[in-house]
Amino acid sequence: MIPCVQKRGSRTVGLVFYLYEPGRCEEHTDPHLVAAWDAFAPDPGRHPDATYADLARLLDQPVDALVPSRRPEQHVWHLSVRNSPEDPLLTDEQWADIARRMVAATGIAPTGDDTACRWAAVRHADDHIHIVATLVREDGRRPRLNNDAARAQAEARLLEAEYGLRQLNPGDGTAAKRPTSAERHKAERERRPQTPREELRETVRHAAAGTMNETEFFGRLTAAGLVVHQRVAPSGDLLGYKVALPDDRNHDGDPVFYAGSTLAPDLSLPRIRKRWTTSAPESEREANAPASAGPRRPGPAGARRRATTAMWQALLVIDHGTDEEIAARITGAGEVLDALATTSAAPTRSELRQAAFLFERATRSHTQAARGHDRALRQAARDLVYNGPAAGGGEDGASTAMVIDMAFFLITAAAHWHARKNHAQQAAAARQSAAHLRTAYRAAAHHPMAVLHQRGQRLTQPRLQRQTAHLHAAVPELAEQILAEPGWPALAATLTDAEATGHDPATLLTEATTRRELHTADSVSDVLVWRLRRAADLPADTEQIPHTRNATAPTRARPGHQTGTRPGRQRRR
Repeated sequence: MIPCVQKRGSRTVGLVFYLYEPGRCEEHTDPHLVAAWDAFAPDPGRHPDATYADLARLLDQPVDALVPSRRPEQHVWHLSVRNSPEDPLLTDEQWADIARRMVAATGIAPTGDDTACRWAAVRHADDHIHIVATLVREDGRRPRLNNDAARAQAEARLLEAEYGLRQLNPGDGTAAKRPTSAERHKAERERRPQTPREELRETVRHAAAGTMNETEFFGRLTAAGLVVHQRVAPSGDLLGYKVALPDDRNHDGDPVFYAGSTLAPDLSLPRIRKRWTTSAPESEREANAPASAGPRRPGPAGARRRATTAMWQALLVIDHGTDEEIAARITGAGEVLDALATTSAAPTRSELRQAAFLFERATRSHTQAARGHDRALRQAARDLVYNGPAAGGGEDGASTAMVIDMAFFLITAAAHWHARKNHAQQAAAARQSAAHLRTAYRAAAHHPMAVLHQRGQRLTQPRLQRQTAHLHAAVPELAEQILAEPGWPALAATLTDAEATGHDPATLLTEATTRRELHTADSVSDVLVWRLRRAADLPADTEQIPHTRNATAPTRARPGHQTGTRPGRQRRR
C-alpha cells in the first residue's frame, strides 16, 4: 500500500472535479464517496441531485468562515492511497476504514475529535482512493500535520498486515521523490517508457559518474542531450542547476525543468561537489586539466580489470570496515555501475542499466559516508567512462564478465550490510540490482567460459589430476562440489594458465576462497575462474593464450620475459 501526500492546492472544487470526472484517459470508473467527515455528505457520483460545487462548498465552510487575512492560501490537502496490482480487491467498507485511519494518523481528523478538519474519500478505481481535506478545523484552528507523509506510511505498514496486502519495506526519508500521478499519466499518453523525472535522474547520475569538476559534469549533461540551466548568484558563483528533456514541454511550449535536488537528494550541486573534493591525489592533475583531455587510456578491457580490482578491495572493507567507510564504498559502487551501464555492449546493456537504476536507492541511507574512501571506485568509474564502450567480444567481452562477476558480489555484500542495519528499502534495492547483474553476467560470460571449458577438456589426464590435487589440498570442503560442477574444466584450464606463469595454484585457490563467501554463487567454479585470472593477472580473453605445454611442472618465466600475457603487452605491476 502506497500513501502519497500530494502538493497542496487552493481550489477545492477543482480537485473534486478531477476525482469525479472520467479522467483524461478514461481511467476513472464509477467515482463515488466511500467515507467522509459527515455520513450525510453529498456524493455527486451516486446522488443525481448532488453537484461537485455542493461537496466543495461544504468542505470549504470552515475556511470561508475565517476572515480573509487568516485563511491559508494553500488550504486543500490531498492524499492518494494505492494498493499493489497483486493485492486482493477491497470493498468500499474496507476502503472507508482505511480512509478513516489515514486521516486520524496524519492529524487531519484524529479519532474522537468532533472539531477536526472536513474531509472526503473518493474511490474511482479498484485499487486506490483519494482523500481530499480542507486545512481549517471546525473550531477555526489549523491541524497539526508535522510529518504527515511519514505517519501515513507508518499506518500503511499496519494496514498491510491487517488486510493481508503486499508488505512494503518501511522508508527512512532518503528515497528520491516518486513521479506524481500527473507525470505518470503524461508519460503514458506520450508512450514514454519512463517518466521524464526518472529518465532525467538516470541520465544525471550517469553523467556524474567519475566526474572531477563542474565543467566536466555540465559538459556531460549537455552531451547527453539535456537542456541545462545554471542558477548563478549576482557574485557570479554557481548556486545550482536544473535540467529538462528537450521534448518534454508544458502547455506553453516551455521545457519542464527539474532541479537536481528534486531528482534525488544526492544529485543537488552541493552533494555532487562533495564527490569532487574527495578526488584521489593521482587524479588532481586530471581534475585541473581540460575535460576533453580525459585520463590516461588503458583501453576498455584494462579499465574493466582496474574496476574489478577496486571492487575487490571494497569487498574487503565491507567485511571489516566501519559503517562510514562501508557507506562510502557503497556510494562508489553506484558510480561504477552507472559507468558500466553507459559503456556496456548490447548483450548486457539493458540488464546493467536496470541494475544501476535499482542500486541507486541502495546508495543513500542515514549513515554518513566517510569522505575520501570512495576514491578508488570513483577513479574506476572515471576510467570506464573515458576508455570507451566495450566491443562485446575478445578481451573486452571477457573482462566485462570478470567485472560484472565482481560487481555482483559487491552489491550482494552491500545488501547484507543494509539488512544488518535494518535499512529495508536499501537492502531490497541491492538484492534486485544483484538479480539483474546475475543475468548480465550470464550473457557476458557465455562465450569466454565456453572457450575455457573447451581448453579444460583438452588437458591431458596427468595435468588434470595435478589440478584436482591442488583443489583438494587448498579447499577440501569445496573440492567435491566444484569437481561436480559443469565449470570445473574451465577452472582447471585457469589453474593451468596460472601455473604456467609461475603461480602456485593451491595458494591462489586458498586466497580466492577464504577472503570472501561463495554461498551466493550459482557456480563456485565460475567465480573462482575470474578471481584467479584477476589475482594472477591472466588475460581474460582465453583465446589469446597460447596452448599450454603438457609439462607436469610449472613453467617459470625467464628473466626479462613475461609469460601469460597478450603479444606486445607488458604485464601491469
